[in-house]
Amino acid sequence: MEEKRKLHILWTNADVNTSHHMVMMYSTNSMLKGWWEEVTVIVWGATAKYVAEDKDILERLRLAEQAGVKFSACINCAIQLGVRETLENLGLEVIPWGAPLTELIENKKPLISV
Repeated sequence: MEEKRKLHILWTNADVNTSHHMVMMYSTNSMLKGWWEEVTVIVWGATAKYVAEDKDILERLRLAEQAGVKFSACINCAIQLGVRETLENLGLEVIPWGAPLTELIENKKPLISV
């Protein structure tokens, strides 16, 4: 059985233009155009607070989710930035990402870091 073509995007840059014109654009189009079978955006660092507080990026995140993009946030970042509950209430998965990210890197899985 063939493994699904999965992409992870490590999103650490809370810059508005980078977020809109790279992370959201590429992840959404990847699903809509079938470039990848599964896309997961890992919300890490400053982006946790950005997603929790910015209505425009949340709207774009919702559109990406409708296209099939999955979003998962680093629990430690969310806790340290005081947004864990907000992210969970928004429906994002909030989990420890250190070990899974290390596994992705060690196994040379497709990963974009932004």
